Amino acid sequence: MDIVGSKTIRCMWEDRARKYSDNTALVFEDATGDVREFTYSALNDEINRTANLFLQLGINKGDKVAVQLYNSPEFIFCWFGLAKIGAVIVPINTQYVYGESKYIINKCDVKMAVIEEEFLPIFKKIEQDSDSLITDILVARTKSTNLFGAINFDILMAKQSSTLDELRPLSSDDVVEILCTSGTTSRPKGVEITHCNLLFAGYYTTWQTSLRSDDTYLSMMPCFHVDFQCNAAMAAFTAGARLVMLEKYSARKFWQQICDYKATLTHSMPMIIRTLMLQPVMPYERQHCLRDMLFFMHISDQEKLDFESRFNIELFNSYGMTETLVGLIGNNPGEERYWPSIGSPGLSYEAKITDENDDEVTANVIGDLRVKGVRGRTIFKGYYKDPKATAEVLTSDGWLCTGDKGYVDERGLFYFVDRKTNMIKRAGENISSSEIEKTLMSHPYILDAAVIGVPDPIRDQAVKAFVIFNHDMYLSTDEILNYCSEHLAKFKVPSFVEVRESFPRTCTCKVDKKLLA
Repeated sequence: MDIVGSKTIRCMWEDRARKYSDNTALVFEDATGDVREFTYSALNDEINRTANLFLQLGINKGDKVAVQLYNSPEFIFCWFGLAKIGAVIVPINTQYVYGESKYIINKCDVKMAVIEEEFLPIFKKIEQDSDSLITDILVARTKSTNLFGAINFDILMAKQSSTLDELRPLSSDDVVEILCTSGTTSRPKGVEITHCNLLFAGYYTTWQTSLRSDDTYLSMMPCFHVDFQCNAAMAAFTAGARLVMLEKYSARKFWQQICDYKATLTHSMPMIIRTLMLQPVMPYERQHCLRDMLFFMHISDQEKLDFESRFNIELFNSYGMTETLVGLIGNNPGEERYWPSIGSPGLSYEAKITDENDDEVTANVIGDLRVKGVRGRTIFKGYYKDPKATAEVLTSDGWLCTGDKGYVDERGLFYFVDRKTNMIKRAGENISSSEIEKTLMSHPYILDAAVIGVPDPIRDQAVKAFVIFNHDMYLSTDEILNYCSEHLAKFKVPSFVEVRESFPRTCTCKVDKKLLA
C-alpha cells in the first residue's frame, strides 16, 4: 500500500497551513538563547517567499542549490521553498572546508548557494574556479552591508510575496534533495531523495513514535543530516506538532531546554548520553515530559542503565542510514523492548541476514544485514550520477545491502554487530571493533575508545586501540591490555594502544576512522 500517492511537499505545506494554521510549527533557539516562533501559516508564508526568491533568480525545475547553514529557520525556508518549485536542495556539512565543499558542489552540479557569511571566502573561491557552475551566492543571517558581490538573502526574501508566484507541475517521484553521506570510509555519495521519500519518512516516524499534533519534538541534530530531517522535522510537520530546533547542542543547557519546552520527544547519540552524564545532578532533571528518546548507535549496557536511571527516561533503539531515510528497524510502538536488539522491521519494510553468497542464514548467525523497501518511495532513489555505486548496493527488487554486520534471533529480533568496514580480519577470525570499544569503555578510567585494523604481514590485520582517559585518570599500556585480556578472547586483544586527547569526528559525532588510520 502506498500511503503517499501523488502528494508532494507543496501539497503537504498547503494542507498543514490550512489545517493547523495558528498552531506553533517551529520554535528556534539560537546559541545565545534568543527565540523565534512561527505558526504553520506563518512558516508556510516564509517558505513561499523563499520559493519566489529562487524563482526571481532564475532557478528552474531540477536545478541544484547548495545550502550551508547552521540550524536555523532559514534552512527550513530554503529546504521547502526549493521543493515547492521543483528544485533540489544540496545541504552541505557546516564543518566542511574548501576541498570538501567543492567536491560536493561539482559532483552535484550546483548552480547557486545559500550560506552563512563565514563561508563566503570558500564559496567565492569555488565560484571563481574554472569548473564551477555557480551563478549566484546568497548570504543569510547577516547584518553586513558589504558582501563582496554576494546577495543578501534576508533582504531579498523579505520583499517577496507570501503567495507562491508559480505552480510548476510536480510529481511525488521527483528528486527534491541530494543528501550526501558522511564519507567516513570513502568519498561522499549523493543520496537522491524524492518528494515521496520525505513524506513517507514523516508518516513512518509519526507511526513509529506515536506522534500527535499536541506533541513537542526537540532536536539538536544538524539540519543538513538525515536524523534531523527525517526523524524529527518531517515527523513533526506531518503530525502538525511543534518542532523545537536548537542552533547548537550544549550539554550544560540541554536538559534544562528539554524541561522548559516540555518536550515529549527528542533523539540522541552516544556523545550526548556521555556528556549529559558528566553534568552536575540537578533537582529538576527527572521532572520532564519526555515519553521517548530515540537513540542511534551503540553504548554499553551499564551506560544505558545509568542514563535511564538518572534521567527517568527509556531509550528508543532503532537502526537506519541515509539511504533508508528512517529507523526502518526499531522498537515498534506498543511492543516490548529487548536491549541490545535494534528491534524488528517496521511497517512496509523487510530485513534479513545473508551469507557471502546472498543466502539467508539461520538464527544467531552473524552475516550481512540487508533491508528491503521501494526505491524512490520508502528507500532512496539512487546515488546521483553514479549508477555503478547504486547497483552495488541496491538490487532491482529493492533489497539494499547496508554494509553492516548483524544477526537475528529466534523471535525475529535483529542485532547490530558492526559496520562491515569496521570488522577486523585477524588470522582468519572476524573481530568487531565495536565489541572491543565497548570493553575498553567499561573501564572506569576510559572515557572513549576507537578501534581499527592495521596491516599485519603475518595475520592480515592487527588490532589497534585508541583511548581517551577520564579527567585526571591514567592507565599504562600493560594495564589496558591486561584489562582486555580479562574480558576478551586472546585474538581480540589489541596489539597496539595509542592515547589521544580527542578523536576526529563527523557531524553526528561518529569517530572518523579513516582519519585515525
